[in-house]
Amino acid sequence: MTLYAASVPVFLHYLGRARAMVAQGQGLEARIGDAFAAEQQFCIAAGYALRVAYPLAGRAVPEGLTGPAIDRIDAAVALLGDLTPEEFAQAEDRAIAHRAGFAELQQSGPDFLYLYGLPNFFFHLSMGYASLRSVGVPLGKADFDGMHSYPADFRFS
Repeated sequence: MTLYAASVPVFLHYLGRARAMVAQGQGLEARIGDAFAAEQQFCIAAGYALRVAYPLAGRAVPEGLTGPAIDRIDAAVALLGDLTPEEFAQAEDRAIAHRAGFAELQQSGPDFLYLYGLPNFFFHLSMGYASLRSVGVPLGKADFDGMHSYPADFRFS
């Protein structure tokens, strides 16, 4: 599997899921503990998709995503659509220098994607989802991954 296939289509799919959750317009101010609010978590996830895919493609990360989460998600989806598989041809050999909090890191393309990028993207996506669930927004696994299906009245407990 190429790093393009392991990143861009994954980001596009899950940004679509994030967009659907945000579009419900409920609970976006919810937060778990002192973490960022749900809306900010989704904004960060959209930013991570670009922050990871663009360096792997050998491009500078686009700046200036602003506005509400739905606008940032839409912008990230459009920008990811500009990337081509060919741009990722040398991604396995790229050394990606970046910051993680206050840490300065340099990782190979695969380590950057698999050990840093995807986990951080899914962390913020999951935190946004969990924040919405914590205030009763009616979301389930199908809303998160777009693949599961359960009857409307189904409950695990």
